[in-house]
Formats: sequence, C-alpha cells, structure tokens
Amino acid sequence: MSAYILVLYYSKHGSTKSLAEAIASGIERSGMEAKLRSVPDVSTGINDEQAAVPKTGDPYVSHNDIQNCAGLAMGSPTRFGNMAAPLKHFLDSTSPLWLAGALEDKPACVFTSTSSMHGGQESTLLSMMLPLLHHGMIYCGLPYSIPELHTSTSGGSPYGVTHLASKSQGTQLSEDEKTLCIAQGKRLAKFAKQLSRE
Repeated sequence: MSAYILVLYYSKHGSTKSLAEAIASGIERSGMEAKLRSVPDVSTGINDEQAAVPKTGDPYVSHNDIQNCAGLAMGSPTRFGNMAAPLKHFLDSTSPLWLAGALEDKPACVFTSTSSMHGGQESTLLSMMLPLLHHGMIYCGLPYSIPELHTSTSGGSPYGVTHLASKSQGTQLSEDEKTLCIAQGKRLAKFAKQLSRE
C-alpha cells in the first residue's frame, strides 16, 4: 500500500471543500497521494438515517483511512468559533485509535472557512488541533517565510490555512489563499516523507 496523506473535511456550502482540494493539490505536487474524505451530517432526529455512501462528493472517512495515513490535513467550517459537530462526532469515535497510539508521530495540519473576517477562524483552528495533539500527532503550521501570509487580506494564519467566504468571494479562493493551501500541502507532505523514513 502506497503512503498517502488524508485530507479530511466537513463542508456545508463548499468553501471548506475548496480549501481541501487546494491543499490536496499541494500534497500531490510533492509526489504523495492525497486521499480526500468527508464526514456525514449529524441529526437530532432519532429516526433519521444517513446513507453509508454519500450521493455526491468524496467518500466518508473510515477508521482505516485515518489509521493508515502518513499525515492528516483536517478542515471544518467555523461554528461559533469551534469545529462543526459532524467532524467532532467523528473525532469522538477515534478513541480506539488513541488507545492504540495509531496516530502518534504523524504530521497534521488544520484549515477552516468563515463567512466573516472575525468569525472565529483561529479559535476554530485551535479547537481542531487539540484532539490531534491528544493523539500524539506532530503539528505542522505555516511559517511566515511564505510571503502571502503577510499580504493576505482574506484568509491565512500561522496556525493553518483559512478562507473568508464573503458575499463577494463565496466559495472561490483568493490567489493568496490558493498559494497558502498549496504551501500547506507541500509542507505537510515534506514532513510526512521525513517522518516515514525514521
């Protein structure tokens, strides 16, 4: 089985998916496979059933996908300064992987999208980092040596890639955001290669 980086995301309106695809592009430009996976919605209706396979888009993630990855990029839209419930629901199911130390010493990064500039981008990134640190993963942010981190007026943080889904921008990434996504994917792939050789 070839090494791959899992790009795991939840996206309601498409912005977070756009970030995921751009990060995957950076991973693949570095010569590694990017495996895109999503998570199903959660519902408060006790009788509601979610199809095991999504009708459209990327397949749903499995524990095997995350256990066997060489690295992880994980993204969610912001929900009141926190990750969305569907992604948190999946993470809460990964206790068996935590008990086995299955993700220890693997590199990881996070990304998010908000509809307003001060909608909680950095706090959402931090909320997604916490379970990854508990899993023993090695966090891989964005260094300020990437010029677009200084000039972006829409999204970007040393904590991870972000996107501002404003009314004018929508799900379309700005050029700076695309550049930062590609840089994040390349950096994650670089560390995955280095750590897999140890």
